[in-house]
Amino acid sequence: MVQHPSPPLADRLPFRTKLAYGAGDLGTAITANVLIFYLLFFFTEAAGLPPGLAAWVLTIGKISDAINDPIIGVMSDRTQSRLGRRYPWMLAGAIPFGVFFFLLWIVPQFSADPSINQWLLFAYYVTIGILFHLAYTTVNLPYTALTPELTQDYNERTNLNSFRFAFSIGGSILSVLLVIAISAVTPDDLQYRYQVIGGVCAVIAVLPIFWCFFGTKERGLRSLNNPTTAMPTTPFLDQVKIAFSNRPFLFVIGIYLCSWLAVQVTASILKFFVVSCLYMSDQVSNVVILAVQGTALIMLFVWSAVSERIGKQAVYFIGMSLWLMAQVGLFFLQPGQMGLMYGLAIMAGFGVSTAYLIPWSLLPDVIELDELNTGQRREGIFYAFMVLLQKIGLAAGLWVVGQALEWSGYIGGAAEQSETARWAIRMAIAPLPALCLLGGIVLTYFYPITREVHAALLLQLAERRKTKEE
Repeated sequence: MVQHPSPPLADRLPFRTKLAYGAGDLGTAITANVLIFYLLFFFTEAAGLPPGLAAWVLTIGKISDAINDPIIGVMSDRTQSRLGRRYPWMLAGAIPFGVFFFLLWIVPQFSADPSINQWLLFAYYVTIGILFHLAYTTVNLPYTALTPELTQDYNERTNLNSFRFAFSIGGSILSVLLVIAISAVTPDDLQYRYQVIGGVCAVIAVLPIFWCFFGTKERGLRSLNNPTTAMPTTPFLDQVKIAFSNRPFLFVIGIYLCSWLAVQVTASILKFFVVSCLYMSDQVSNVVILAVQGTALIMLFVWSAVSERIGKQAVYFIGMSLWLMAQVGLFFLQPGQMGLMYGLAIMAGFGVSTAYLIPWSLLPDVIELDELNTGQRREGIFYAFMVLLQKIGLAAGLWVVGQALEWSGYIGGAAEQSETARWAIRMAIAPLPALCLLGGIVLTYFYPITREVHAALLLQLAERRKTKEE
């Protein structure tokens, strides 16, 4: 087996830098996890929106979020300041990010007429959702684009991303623990409970952004003094054409979309599945989430080490295969089978960790292929379009889930749901995510940039940069 060369000492990142970089994903992970697992449930059970209308709120928010990505990606690529290209955006978006997240969990009373109030609530949540996603993108997209600016080594990037996603999954676990703790000490009032959850999570989410900035800026700002890294000057539409002519980039987009569509659909329907199909307490779903995320957190570092021996694609294939088996098992799960449910959750966690780790570790390799072809560093545009297409796919997935609940006759707050509604929930918890996972496995098998290809690519880039310096 050909071993990828170890990173030169100059390109190895100090532990404190990796820790600070990882912390940058803590706040966005907390908010994203709470939104994924609880927002649809909050809209239907606490705010009183019908599932179809609630699905439109989520869909519009995701679409607006997707539109923001390429705009902020291009603008951050072209930003010139003493703090570099990424940090000004992260700092500017931090406080609005927390404020708008909190406002998502308020249930204002606009009118005594229930019908009018329902539509005004819809307009309120759409507006706040758009503003929140704008602030989220302003913080998160420049943060993700820091990876190739901190290190160029193939294995070091995977290791760096393992820190990022350790904080990401840790934030997801923390958010569930916060929900459980707050639920235990607040009155049995869903509106008040979620308002407290939103406020606490908002405060905790903002602080790590500043930790990331102060902990990585010394290393991140070195790229300002790199004369071989050309700033992108190509018109926006031409950048789009170049990005989508990059064949490996299309594979990475597909892998990421398939992975996260499976995550999003499963997460958004899980609470409905536990309560309406398994007839278990709502709190049981929180324990299931902890089992998945806890396993994923542990496996992140295991998969990172294994990938150095067998490669990223092989790790993804193994993880997704385990997750696929767990997802199929959920379809056949029956009331009372709690032990089996937790076992399937742990098995799924093996695959969820690779969904976090591998696609984001592949993207910097694609960016360097683009630099070899164009002579420009355009991290922002690649990260933006990767996330844009992912969010469009997730918006479609959320819309399908919400509309399926609406069409099947699901009634928010009802103690018993119809057989049709329970069948729709079962279809959403297993067959749809399973198809997405199969798609990701197929795309990974054909992904063209191996460790050996990447090593050759770096040699060509090094030769070009040396020629320019001479």
